[in-house]
Amino acid sequence: MNPKNGSVDADAASFSSTHWSVILSAAQDQTLAGQAALAELCRTYWYPLYSHVRRRGYSPHDAQDLTQGFFLHLLEHRGLTKVDPHKGRFRSFLLASLQNFLSVAWHREQTIKRGGVCTFISMDAENVEGLYKLEPADDLALTAEQIFDARWALTLLKQAMASVRAQYVACGKRKIFETLESFLPSGSKEELSSYHGAAAMLGVSEAAVNTLIHRLRQQYSVALRREVSRTVTEPATIDEEIHFLCEALVAAEGHLAQ
Repeated sequence: MNPKNGSVDADAASFSSTHWSVILSAAQDQTLAGQAALAELCRTYWYPLYSHVRRRGYSPHDAQDLTQGFFLHLLEHRGLTKVDPHKGRFRSFLLASLQNFLSVAWHREQTIKRGGVCTFISMDAENVEGLYKLEPADDLALTAEQIFDARWALTLLKQAMASVRAQYVACGKRKIFETLESFLPSGSKEELSSYHGAAAMLGVSEAAVNTLIHRLRQQYSVALRREVSRTVTEPATIDEEIHFLCEALVAAEGHLAQ
């Protein structure tokens, strides 16, 4: 993550209908556009919430039902009408809302009792639990909230990476992306890590590789900021949010599987 790459003006110009404050405004009016945008963000960032529920001591099956039930509760009820669209971050809002949801016995028991009725998010029980088993043990120095923030940051990085990959594939540049992916912050560590090796694979000079990497990093920075912009209320807070998530990743370094 590079919190200094890009400008506030550019960020303001690129804000879309999935921007958190727009979602809030639309959802408060119960519009289809607002509900759809909120649902899209929930589907993207569901795993950090599932992991948090599991850390509260629920079984894999109950945690899946509770995560599904929480999202449906969020979308079906008018709780968003009490949220100030000019304050807060989607990350913080979801975590606080989930904790409140879990603290209300009726919500909890009714969701578990329904057991699997919710199909808001497609979950592969075996894969999701396999991922959770790679999470840090409860006796480590990290709090559940710190783990949630770090997992959120990793999810965000993956979304940005997937966006850039899609752009390169669409332009017929899959090989360039896959060769240079390791030069990005969240790139695969198994790929080549030297300019010389990358140049050899692509059949170009090292100077050309340097230019390609520079362009790739620029596109990645734009994708990252665009992804963050979907979860904050205004362009001016993007750098602050990126800085916060960087710190969350540093604090959790070596403890979370990527």
